[in-house]
Amino acid sequence: MKLHEIKPPMGSRHSRKRVGRGDASGHGGTSTRGHKGHKARSGFSRSYNFEGGQMPLVRRLPKRGFTHIKRYLVEIVNLSQLESRFNDNDIINPESLLATQLVKKGDYIKILGSGTFSKKLEVSAHSFSTQAKEKIEKAGGKAIVIKV
Repeated sequence: MKLHEIKPPMGSRHSRKRVGRGDASGHGGTSTRGHKGHKARSGFSRSYNFEGGQMPLVRRLPKRGFTHIKRYLVEIVNLSQLESRFNDNDIINPESLLATQLVKKGDYIKILGSGTFSKKLEVSAHSFSTQAKEKIEKAGGKAIVIKV
């Protein structure tokens, strides 16, 4: 036996169903689509949530709430935390705040001005409270706003 002599077993392969080729073929007339109705028409496609004309589940359930697609969690850091974790002339940015575990994600960071602050730091964050900005600049540091 050679590779080119191998054939599939008898009856395992079927010829393609040729519909709409006359009544003598057995698949003429309605071409196996039945009589009338949506499915008998050309170009028919049923939507994924079609329930036979019954009101779909999605439309039966009430709408509640709204989730904004660009929603982000504002993570808050106080100046007293920066005072205790960083040294003079350090550069603070979202990466350094993540490294010191003051923030969890670093998507949007706001610096608040609670506590005393005396170190000269360059702080980069997405927003600052006015009190925090004043305290940083009074201590000789910089408050840099990062665009979202």
